[in-house]
Amino acid sequence: MVSEPALQDCPSQTCGAPAVRAASLGVVLDERPVLRELNLEIAPGELVALLGANGAGKSTLLRALSMLIAHEGRLELFGQEVTKDQPDLRRRIGLIAHQSMLYRDLSPRENLVFFGRLYGVDNPAGRADRLLGEIGLADRGDDPVRTLSRGMTQRVSIARALMHEPDLLLADEPFEGLDAPSTHSLQEWLARLAGAGRTVLFSTHDVGQGLALGRRMLVLRRGSLVVDQPTSALDGERILQELTTP
Repeated sequence: MVSEPALQDCPSQTCGAPAVRAASLGVVLDERPVLRELNLEIAPGELVALLGANGAGKSTLLRALSMLIAHEGRLELFGQEVTKDQPDLRRRIGLIAHQSMLYRDLSPRENLVFFGRLYGVDNPAGRADRLLGEIGLADRGDDPVRTLSRGMTQRVSIARALMHEPDLLLADEPFEGLDAPSTHSLQEWLARLAGAGRTVLFSTHDVGQGLALGRRMLVLRRGSLVVDQPTSALDGERILQELTTP
């Protein structure tokens, strides 16, 4: 679906560091704890599935790792502790969110060029054209986003997250709205991306999909991490039990 861009250079003191390291990570929203004392480490090149019931904290965790919301405890990305203003670190992150984060009155091409310029991408128009071709929307590249189907919009959102060639891709239910061929293409691409050394953390409500695609699985329950194991050591019955336990 999408080609594998080259990994970005990293400062010598952070090369070899985990892509993600969290110690006692917590998030409080509206005076309510949403994430509680999470300890987590994800290596570069890992492909990790994130599961949990609605309200378990999946989206909140992805937003915290995306540096979009404040957190408690310690969070490091690529060996750098996350603080408020780190544009260089933020550029190494791509986020596919529930919302498309696209301007509906602009075309896919205009959206991609805009976000490319925002991240300082060289030749954003050329990269936008390449991505539109790879997601199969070259012929709709100049139509307003509001005229696209849900699946097409999701594909443009995926391309937006890839414009700046991030080293860490965080994907919140990325398969939602995609038809079967597009889902299969995205699954193949995520596997290739991780194989090329990039780090991918994706949330899904589909246990089978998480076990088949992820090489490791995290399960959240009421803001706490209750499963963190290789998928080869897990089975669907156990995961379903964890997901349905109050």
